[in-house]
Amino acid sequence: MTSVVAAARRALEVSSSAATAVSGAAHRAYRASGADLPFGDPLPAHDVAMEGYFWRFTDPATGRVLIALEGVNRGPTGHWATLGVASHPTGLLRATAHPTGHASADGLGVSAGEAFHGTADRLRVDLGPDARLDVSVERPVPWPRRIVGGSSVFQAVPGLNQYWHPWLLGGSAHGTAHVAGEEWLLDGWSVYAEKNWGKGGFPDSWWWGQAQGFDDPSVCVAFAGGEIHIGPLRTTVTALVVLLPDGRLVRLGDPVVSAVRAEVTDERWLLRGRSARWRIDVEGHGRLGEAHVLPVPLPAEHRNVPGAIEHLGATLDVTVRRDGHVVWAGRSTTAALEHGGIDRARAEVTRRGGGPEAAGAPPDILRR
Repeated sequence: MTSVVAAARRALEVSSSAATAVSGAAHRAYRASGADLPFGDPLPAHDVAMEGYFWRFTDPATGRVLIALEGVNRGPTGHWATLGVASHPTGLLRATAHPTGHASADGLGVSAGEAFHGTADRLRVDLGPDARLDVSVERPVPWPRRIVGGSSVFQAVPGLNQYWHPWLLGGSAHGTAHVAGEEWLLDGWSVYAEKNWGKGGFPDSWWWGQAQGFDDPSVCVAFAGGEIHIGPLRTTVTALVVLLPDGRLVRLGDPVVSAVRAEVTDERWLLRGRSARWRIDVEGHGRLGEAHVLPVPLPAEHRNVPGAIEHLGATLDVTVRRDGHVVWAGRSTTAALEHGGIDRARAEVTRRGGGPEAAGAPPDILRR
């Protein structure tokens, strides 16, 4: 771990001092490695093997949740896309490998023909009559920090297998969705969006979570963890972010100064993060049978495979302390909790009766 963290810190120091001297061509080459300079914008495409875009809409009043995703994948013959829409509690899952995919190099923008089009303020998806949405984002709450993004010092390290940035920590949806034979009015729903990318697709194992729908609607919690590597150097890192009611963003996850310890199963997520002044405790629960199994891409093979066991309506309890005193605590019953790993997800799809070509599965309880 020490070697990886030291490499990250050196990369951040070097890139920070050189930021103003980097030419356009050098900057493009640097970003093509997956890395971003300090004060850089992670949202434009890096053109690595996989560039993933994810939106989540939550209505705590009804318990409804809707997610939409696109992964733009670079294969031997060009770019293609992993597309998906899933919902809770209806259990809808629509996912496909689309022959085209495009990610904008000029800002947040992603598309796949007529099936998917997402920008910073609007999302339109059409994966069939029961998986359509057209929604705009009003009063957005963007990531408030400028020096680094969600991956912290690791964002400056070229060639990592995975980077993560939660670029939208809140907002109000306006629009409609057609989900599993129902029409949902999304006006006033909470919005969250993030981006992840890397040269090798997804790690061998990872965990992730996100929640809104707390008593204070301005609060947003997100975390992402897994194994990252730079050549032969490997370490496990978890980033944990809480946007507090007063607008402060607390981010833990530097392995040296604000480490987050994670214990994760398919039904339980336990995170403990500490820094010199802050402590964040997170505990999440969800029943395996109520989770979706979502696809992930194998970019070079131009196909999707089962990759992530994801709960869309789980329970998450969070407590934030500063100097030993509780500054906020809350519970969400519409949390997303994910345990990723291709072997694990494939075994769960098989257990649910999916064939060898199945790239995902709806909640198991819907088949009973």
